[in-house]
Amino acid sequence: MVLNKKSIKCYFVLLLLSINANVLAQINYFNSYDGNKIAYTDEGKGFPVLLIHGFINTSASWNKTELKKDLLENGYRVIAPDLRGNGDSDKPHKDEAYTNDAEIEDLILLANKLELNNYIAIGYSRGSVVLTKLLTRDKRITKAVLGGMGIDFTNPNWDRRLLFAAAFDGKITKETKGAVDYAKSIGADLRALHLQQKYQPVTSKKELSRIETKILVIAGDKDMDNGNPKYLQEAILNAKFRIVEGDHNGTYKTKSFALEVIKFLSK
Repeated sequence: MVLNKKSIKCYFVLLLLSINANVLAQINYFNSYDGNKIAYTDEGKGFPVLLIHGFINTSASWNKTELKKDLLENGYRVIAPDLRGNGDSDKPHKDEAYTNDAEIEDLILLANKLELNNYIAIGYSRGSVVLTKLLTRDKRITKAVLGGMGIDFTNPNWDRRLLFAAAFDGKITKETKGAVDYAKSIGADLRALHLQQKYQPVTSKKELSRIETKILVIAGDKDMDNGNPKYLQEAILNAKFRIVEGDHNGTYKTKSFALEVIKFLSK
């Protein structure tokens, strides 16, 4: 069959529509404990892996990573939520919507909804902060990866958290201006970001010492933004430690990061 220019154009339009439809079909929602809508994607079949994104980010941040591709190719089921205040999830502006570890409640309810008897969880940056608290609450997690995070978040008065909470409340400094400008450029909800920092989960070193789940702490060799990741590994009983090449914003996208995570999960 010979295709003319018009036929070829129509073919590609239909192909794009089909791709977009498939992408949209992957977005699911559920109502959390307080009625806020939480969005998530659920792809592949096999043992479930929960991916938890970082600050000023969404579940879509995993889409072009080597890690997500490798997980799916290795037969895992990949579940990626938009934490409340981000992406396609609701973005409440009231303090009470973020207090009492609201994000942790969302993730537990998501696992319940999907009837996950056991699952793996992987966090990066702020996603690791959220995941660490989740590890203290949900014994269904068989293995976990804490990426791009040092020990500093265990301090309830962590200066970096307070700095960024203030920045997204209008008190911008030279150090935080870039983050605020970036958030504005992608249309992120500044009020929601402020509240996420204001009520960010805190897991003490004592709580870390009680975690029995097998854990990999992994970070880039140019990433000390959030404290020393080696100290985080040493605070957790069953934690392994890996350093790969990269900075804070880029490490989780790399092939070396993906290889170390897949190796850890396969053991």
